[in-house]
Amino acid sequence: MVRGKIEIKRIENVTSRQVTFSKRRKGLLKKAHELLVLCDAQVAAIVFSQKGRLYEFASSDMQKMMERCEIHRREYFGAERLKKQQVVQELKNEMAKTLDQIELLQLHCRKLMGQDLDSCSVEELKEITIKLEKSLTIVRSRKAKLNEDTVKKLKAEISGEKEVLNETSSLRQMFEEPTLWMHSRSLENEKSGPSCGYGNMNILDVETELSIGLPKSRE
Repeated sequence: MVRGKIEIKRIENVTSRQVTFSKRRKGLLKKAHELLVLCDAQVAAIVFSQKGRLYEFASSDMQKMMERCEIHRREYFGAERLKKQQVVQELKNEMAKTLDQIELLQLHCRKLMGQDLDSCSVEELKEITIKLEKSLTIVRSRKAKLNEDTVKKLKAEISGEKEVLNETSSLRQMFEEPTLWMHSRSLENEKSGPSCGYGNMNILDVETELSIGLPKSRE
């Protein structure tokens, strides 16, 4: 039969808990003994019951095993502690360097602003002057470029507005010229009277005849 899987949790029943403790303790010490015999390992096991009773197993003297364990623990945790201390010290050194660099940059900025110049030598003042002149040249060049771009933009906008105005004026003339022509012709007609709109042209009477047949020959 296959055993069912036991859920690992605290056994509430006291009697069952005591029985399970006794069985598991014996099994643990048995496994420790098997590990010693099969693998030639140094094994030590210590178990305290709920009531504080001690159960132990050791491949050699328990006191020596405990001393050996303590030495190993100190070496291991001491190395870990030393490694952590080294990391912390490296971080502190890096932080100190960063703070020094920040302080130097702040001092340099104050000198460029004309502050804390009492401790500067002539060479340092010359160097600061050269840097300021270079910075001023760059700023002026950038300002001139921005002004030039602004002027070009304004010219383009003005040119566009002129084109729009010219187009508007052309359209206005196209619509106004026929109206003016018609108005002027109307004024002329009013001045000349009912002349059927032909001015001083003489109207001639034209006599026409209609004939059917061959045309008559002229003698």
